[in-house]
Amino acid sequence: MKSVFGQYKAVLFAFCTLPVCAVASPLTISLPAETITLRPSNLPGYAIAQQKCGICHSADYIEYQPPGFNQKQWTGLARKMKESYGAPLSESDVGLVGEYLAATYSGQPAAESKPVIKAIEVAANTVDKPKVADVKTLLDQNGCLGCHAIDRKVVGPAYHDVAMHYKGDAQAISQVIGHISQGGSGRWGAIPMPPFPGLQPDELKQLADFVLAQ
Repeated sequence: MKSVFGQYKAVLFAFCTLPVCAVASPLTISLPAETITLRPSNLPGYAIAQQKCGICHSADYIEYQPPGFNQKQWTGLARKMKESYGAPLSESDVGLVGEYLAATYSGQPAAESKPVIKAIEVAANTVDKPKVADVKTLLDQNGCLGCHAIDRKVVGPAYHDVAMHYKGDAQAISQVIGHISQGGSGRWGAIPMPPFPGLQPDELKQLADFVLAQ
């Protein structure tokens, strides 16, 4: 019995006298900068796709789709993003993005889908376009709270941190309006903020006022 106990003590002593391994430092992963962008177009769906589709995925998701997609299929893909994944797209946006993708990625003449888009816009004007949007509606419609929170960093900075950064700055309102409208990166980290060119001046001011009040 003593022999077994003695062997146990010897093993335990050997284990306890092993050199202590250094604590591993946190692993840092640097992702390459985004290089693929949406194909430019004069169609209104291009600005909407830049503003709202880039919130959740990069432009290569579009490049992975079958090149033979027609306008109906592209529109169906945009609607799936709205209905299944909560993309901040109105019904009018869905039609315009579908038109843009069909014309730009599948070579379908935009004129072929104009009657469909017009019908969608007429329906959307009576369904999901309130005359005056409050700040909460603007935040929801544009997916702002998917990347920001009031008091903590998510993808982008907390609104409270932005307000503190601009405290006392006489140019704060105009700078925040410009950053919301034009997007960009580098001010709060490497992850870019998409532009929001579809927002009206009064909507931009509403959002900027809200951010700076936090």
